[in-house]
Amino acid sequence: MTRAAARWRVAALTTALACVFLLVASSGGLSSERVRDAIDPLGTAAVPAFILCSALLTCALFPGPLLAGASGLLFGTALGTPVAIASATLGGVLAFCIARFVAHDAVEALAGRRLRPVQEWIERRGFWAVLYARIAPGVPYTLVNYVAGLTRVSLLAFAAATALGVAPRAFAYAALGGSLQDLGSPEAIVAIAALVLMALTGILLVRRERVAGRVQAPSRVG
Repeated sequence: MTRAAARWRVAALTTALACVFLLVASSGGLSSERVRDAIDPLGTAAVPAFILCSALLTCALFPGPLLAGASGLLFGTALGTPVAIASATLGGVLAFCIARFVAHDAVEALAGRRLRPVQEWIERRGFWAVLYARIAPGVPYTLVNYVAGLTRVSLLAFAAATALGVAPRAFAYAALGGSLQDLGSPEAIVAIAALVLMALTGILLVRRERVAGRVQAPSRVG
């Protein structure tokens, strides 16, 4: 693929994702009243409809906490948590596939060696690299989906690590979404505690990875 064609493909994909994001963000489409008005008439189809819409919004880089919170607001914590996990996992898989089958050649043509260290790190650790990225604080969830798709990590490993890694935060945000009227409730307190625990766990994992990197570096030199 020529660099000009690669630029056009990446620009077209980026523009499409940005348009979807801006359309939803500017329309107020995720306000609690509008989401409930759209979902309630669907009856038994409400859950799959929400999962599909949420997955598509995930591809458009829409914030995951808002989507998980909306799930809890609509369905309660008990149902909202698995719905949020399914939504995040499906959205991650769709973005992964877009990166692998649509953008991969174009990004390789443009970025080339600049992406290689990140790609090699993810490919070496596979499942664990994706899981660490899901748990570590400050790592953009939606960008991980696309970056992983540019590597040789298997789709199955990516999906499994994503489902496992997003589960605690999905529960926390769904619980907070379902407890908006009473943020002092035991459910909301447990949700906040889960977020704090996830952040601490992520920090420990990042430090462990850095220490492992320093230990391995001298051995390569030697």
